[in-house]
Amino acid sequence: MTRCRDANGVLQMHMTCVKWLAIPAGMIGLFLLWLPLSLQAQLILSFAVLGVMFLAMTRPENTTLRLVTFIFAGILAMRYAFWRTTETLPSIYEPLNFIPGLILYLAEMYCLAMLAISFFMLADPLKRKAPELGDAADLPTVDVFIPSYNEEPELLAGTLAAAKSLHYPKDKLTVYLLDDGGTEAKRNHRDPRVSIAAIRRHEQLKALCASLGVVYHARKQNDHAKAGNLNEGLKVSHGELVVVFDADHAPVREFLRETVGYFAKDKKLFLVQTPHYFLNPDPLEKNLQTFARMPSENEMFYSILQRGLDKWNASFFCGSAAVLRRSALSAANGFSGQSITEDCETALALHSKGWHSLYVDKPLIAGLQPETFVSFIGQRARWCQGMLQILILNRPFLAKGLTLSQRICYAGINLFWLFPLSRLAFVFSPLLYIFFSLEIYQANILEFASYAVTYLIGSFAMQSYLYGRVRWPWVSELYEYVQSVLLFGSIVSVVRNPRKPTFNVTAKGQTLDRSMLSPLARPYFIIFFVLLAAALYSGYRFLTEPVATELLTIVAGWNLINLGLAGAALGVVAERRELRRNQRLPVKRHALMKVDGKLKNIIIQDASSGGISVEFVEQAPAIDLDTPLEATIQLRRAGQIIAFDVISRSSRGEGEGAVYGFAYKERTPETFMAIAELMFSDQAVLQERLSRRQIRRSFFWGTSRFALWSIRETLRALRYSAGLIREGAVSSAADAPITVKDNNAQIPGRAAELPPVLTGAQAYG
Repeated sequence: MTRCRDANGVLQMHMTCVKWLAIPAGMIGLFLLWLPLSLQAQLILSFAVLGVMFLAMTRPENTTLRLVTFIFAGILAMRYAFWRTTETLPSIYEPLNFIPGLILYLAEMYCLAMLAISFFMLADPLKRKAPELGDAADLPTVDVFIPSYNEEPELLAGTLAAAKSLHYPKDKLTVYLLDDGGTEAKRNHRDPRVSIAAIRRHEQLKALCASLGVVYHARKQNDHAKAGNLNEGLKVSHGELVVVFDADHAPVREFLRETVGYFAKDKKLFLVQTPHYFLNPDPLEKNLQTFARMPSENEMFYSILQRGLDKWNASFFCGSAAVLRRSALSAANGFSGQSITEDCETALALHSKGWHSLYVDKPLIAGLQPETFVSFIGQRARWCQGMLQILILNRPFLAKGLTLSQRICYAGINLFWLFPLSRLAFVFSPLLYIFFSLEIYQANILEFASYAVTYLIGSFAMQSYLYGRVRWPWVSELYEYVQSVLLFGSIVSVVRNPRKPTFNVTAKGQTLDRSMLSPLARPYFIIFFVLLAAALYSGYRFLTEPVATELLTIVAGWNLINLGLAGAALGVVAERRELRRNQRLPVKRHALMKVDGKLKNIIIQDASSGGISVEFVEQAPAIDLDTPLEATIQLRRAGQIIAFDVISRSSRGEGEGAVYGFAYKERTPETFMAIAELMFSDQAVLQERLSRRQIRRSFFWGTSRFALWSIRETLRALRYSAGLIREGAVSSAADAPITVKDNNAQIPGRAAELPPVLTGAQAYG
């Protein structure tokens, strides 16, 4: 014990000494910020500052050295900002140069402001450890809300079964399906097609919920979209805690064990938010074929930014995969519905009333994200407009009750969605000089190298330092560019009328059976060819002008970077067909297969909502795919046997190690409980899959990889546009229908079997 106390004392003394080092570092930084220097001295200073940054970056786990890194990165940024403000702007008496020059300058200052806010938010990201859950008798009652609009029954069945399988006392857990697709208003609609479809859905989902032991509820009418539906759920339920899962977000069994314990430790805690983990790729990941290798876009937000916000009691509700305290919601009159991003708005309201939130950085749900580019942009347009609505209508930087740190965090979160304005300014600004010789950025090569280049080096180094584990180089720029082209109109719309945007659901579970250009592809091709023409024309100017200006060299290089982004973006809008209808998870689970009255040991390699892949431990039975083999799978859970029937569909490999694909013969509620047992009983499966792709890549590796994408994806998109796609449509056997045996009702498993008014699975998320 004495040795432990001595070690702790030494550690505390060490941390105190290191923290004091940050004070002189900050004073030196302030001194260097305003020190007048020649260009040569500035260049030397910049490289010295970079050296200190790189040295401090070698200890990323040290909070004080992290602050030192931020200080010296700030020196580079502020030196650049000062030079940019005082030396590079065109004369105000030359409006053709000054006006676009000012727009570009404001775009850069916006980026610097966001950089400063991100430094603040990420000063000391938290990593929490779940507390003990406590005795069962002392646990709070929990209501699980699954809001739905017009999702397919098979999607809902999987989520409902996973929610019913949560490890929690059954007498304290109630699951609700809040169905906005079968409301009374829809069932009594004037249009008989709408009415019939709503009645059919209402009866189907009531039967499904009854068989699973879930409470079904449909309100009278669809007021205030998802927020209104959740508030209706509050009226018909009584649990002390409320859990929200989107219709496509199936929780792992340990979800409540990892989250509920925090509420006993803090009586003012209103929210425990967990990350959104996805089983399927978004359009960029699918079309660039990076899903299994590259960190997903959302990992930067959920693995880094939310942990940073948690430090300042500013982590916010993300609409799903969260636990909320009912009494806190009651104090704020339920879920907020003024904006179309009810989740962030609700968190803002409760933070303003002095309630606390925290974030658990552990994947505890598996969901679906938009796969088509149209649905992806639709989702981002809603997020963009909703966040700007909060910025304009709720004014978080002035909201009463928030701490200063919370004001900064909320303002930063909302202001981020102005990025399309700055990104488009960076794309089109070089064209003004290349085509029209407008000098909107006045600098020579030495000045640019001394200030801009060193600032950019520091910026890329900081990106790698802060986000390198979850974001490859240039990928953020690509995501921003593909969104900016189409979100500009969304920003203009919400600024003109902040109350105009309405809630539009995001399509999930869509698949493409053919490769094709997205319907939204045209503006990306136009921009690409404009940038290509600018690159060719700048080359022509180099060859024909007697003395090519230094500014032309800078601008031409800048345009080439934009051209690379635009080329990679063509690959994003050149949509590849979807070869897999159901998303699989590797499970490596032992089970028994009963074939012709005999039991065989098997290893279930992976599972989905449509079937499983199996490897036989002993000799495999004779399987003829022309005459499918029927068998029964037996799983054990807590001494009980879970059984379901399967039918053979495919095989790969031969002899020992061969893997056979089996589809579910029928999908009853019991089958979906078995699917939940297979896919969502072990959180480590999600964690391992997440960790496997979170690998740092160097800037040079990432740049070369991105250059390869730009060339390869441009050529592929051009082939698509010329109709040179040599791929046939994907065809596969349909999944078994969902059957509710208790009341002899069958629920079709594919949206195509429903009336046209219900085609296409859609979710609130």
